[in-house]
Amino acid sequence: MSTKAETNISTVDTVKLAAALVILMGAMVAFYYYGEVPKIARVVGLIAAVGMAAAIALQTERGRILASFVKEAQTEVRKVVWPTRQETVQTTLVVIVVVIIIAIFLWILDMGLGAIVNYTMGRRG
Repeated sequence: MSTKAETNISTVDTVKLAAALVILMGAMVAFYYYGEVPKIARVVGLIAAVGMAAAIALQTERGRILASFVKEAQTEVRKVVWPTRQETVQTTLVVIVVVIIIAIFLWILDMGLGAIVNYTMGRRG
């Protein structure tokens, strides 16, 4: 198979993606142009336009690839063994303790280096 054939986007797909983009841009312009209309109506219109644009974009080859990817990602998320609440709390506490220990170490190091600099510069105090 030719690489060029695989990466070529059909004219129909290009037109569909352009139409989806025009719908999105038109919805955004309309949202601000009709500022006197109640906000809820503008938001509903914007959401409807986004839904229409997404429906059109999903009809393209790239849209189908994206939909397939999302389905596969959801399947993988379901396969993950998530930690229990106890494991999460224990890990969080370990991280907090380590951060506190490192903060104390850096504070002591800063005080020591500051004292050395003050001693070297002749400022005793």
